[in-house]
Amino acid sequence: MKNVIITGTSSGIGLELVKTYSKNGYNVISLSRSNLDEKSLKNVKHINFDITNDESITNLADTVNKEYTSIDILINNAGKIINKPFEDFTKKDFYSIYDVNVFGVVNLIQKLLPFFNKDSHVVNISSIGGLIGSSKFPGLSAYSSSKGALNILTEVLAEEYKQKGPKFNSLSLGSVNTPMLNKAFPGYSASVSPDEMASFIFNFANSGSKIFNGKVIPVSSTNP
Repeated sequence: MKNVIITGTSSGIGLELVKTYSKNGYNVISLSRSNLDEKSLKNVKHINFDITNDESITNLADTVNKEYTSIDILINNAGKIINKPFEDFTKKDFYSIYDVNVFGVVNLIQKLLPFFNKDSHVVNISSIGGLIGSSKFPGLSAYSSSKGALNILTEVLAEEYKQKGPKFNSLSLGSVNTPMLNKAFPGYSASVSPDEMASFIFNFANSGSKIFNGKVIPVSSTNP
C-alpha cells in the first residue's frame, strides 16, 4: 500500500481527497487544524496539525519515521486567503498568508525529504491567479502573489531534485465551490465541486509524475 500525506483536510478539496484515497486503498495521513471523523474511513490517520508551527512539522516527521518509513505522495493543499483592498493590508496579513501558502510548505517538504524516493510525487495546490498573464482580482494581492511564489518554488525544486527525486508539480486551480471560496467571495458559486476537483487531483498525483516534472499546470474550464 502506498502512503500519501494531504494537508488542509478539514473541508473542501482536502476532505474529498482523504475520502478518495481511503476508498482506493491508500494509507492516508490527514493533516489539518480541525478534527476529522476517521471512523468511516479506512487506513486514515488524522493528525491535528498547523503548517506554520515548527513543532507540528517535526512531530509529523517523527510519526512518518516510526510508522510509515516512506512517503509516495505529498499533496500540499492547505491554503489561506484574505480578500481586502491592498491599502488595508498589514504586514501581519501578508506574513500570515505567506506563512501558510509558502513558508509552511517549504518547511514541510524539507522535513519530509528523507522519506521520499525517486518516484515520489509532491503536488502543490496553487491558483490560476498565481500564473503570469492570468486574470487577476482586486483584493487578492497577498494570496495570488503567494501562489505565484509557490509555482516558482515548484519549478526550482523539480530541477534541484530531478536526479534523485521526488518529482514536483503544481496544479493552478480555477474556482472551486469550497468554504474558502465562499469566505473570500460571499455569494459566488463556482461550477466545479470539491469532489470533482479531488478526483482530478487524485488521478494526477498518482500518475502525472510519469509525464510531468517541474510543471505549473492550469486547471480551469476558462481561459486564464
